[in-house]
Amino acid sequence: MTSRLARMAALALAGTLLATTPVHAGTEEDPTDVLGTWSFRTKPYRGGECLMTGTMYLTPHPESDQYTCELTAVEVCTLWGRSVVRQSCKARRFGNQLSIRSEIEEMLESKVEGLIYVPDNFTLTIESANRMFGALVSAVTAPAEFQRATNGIS
Repeated sequence: MTSRLARMAALALAGTLLATTPVHAGTEEDPTDVLGTWSFRTKPYRGGECLMTGTMYLTPHPESDQYTCELTAVEVCTLWGRSVVRQSCKARRFGNQLSIRSEIEEMLESKVEGLIYVPDNFTLTIESANRMFGALVSAVTAPAEFQRATNGIS
């Protein structure tokens, strides 16, 4: 009878430990992990007339240090209004550097007929798992900051 009680107590303890142990226990989270959803913002450019914000979603790629991504950019310029552009992109990591090269998939919104929009590329430095900074390198160049998107109430 006591061995049965001992087994039941051991099983109960094991179940409690499994239920309360974090999923990532025993592994350290990579402080420079870049997978997931990011929001970004540039500093004003074109003489302070334009500003870009948007989101980017990075997913794994079969090749080491490469990622597949989707980027939605919202550019607001006082001269020609707002453009919203969905882009596919590929990212390549070199240590703490991330190079993003985009291709336009769809103009979701444009205030100017015939506006020529150039894909938005970025060169970034990975500061942490929550922040990257660098530059928009497109038709113009402007400082840019990427922040890890957090789930909030919409």
